[in-house]
Amino acid sequence: MAFGSFGHKPNATPMTEINMVPLIDVMLVLLVIFIITAPLLTNSVKINLPQASSEPTQVEPDKIDFAIDDKGQIFWNGEAITMAVATTRLQEAGKKEPTPELHVRADRETRYQVLAQVMAEAAKAGVTKLGFVSDPAAAKP
Repeated sequence: MAFGSFGHKPNATPMTEINMVPLIDVMLVLLVIFIITAPLLTNSVKINLPQASSEPTQVEPDKIDFAIDDKGQIFWNGEAITMAVATTRLQEAGKKEPTPELHVRADRETRYQVLAQVMAEAAKAGVTKLGFVSDPAAAKP
């Protein structure tokens, strides 16, 4: 680093370096200010807070095994029933909380009309969780 001198030289070149000493001084002063004021910003009031459990209780919905064979016969959890009985049971299931899941197993030869009627009755009753059970191994030709 070259600093200017008190002597006068006619061919003296201007100083091209930045003087870093004042910048370092300012940085150190700011650092001291932050070190002093930071603990003052963390004042807190000690409060004895109540403890609460935040885990909701999960109730598993019931699963209804609903089967339809190739002749249109309806089975509720393995029990053979009529469409009128199925409608009343679906209405009772729609009122439960949580709504049960309806697992529909239909034979390959089942008429679409019977399946559509069951789906419509389930929707009217409020049973919105509907799934179709299939056998992927039997689908291979």
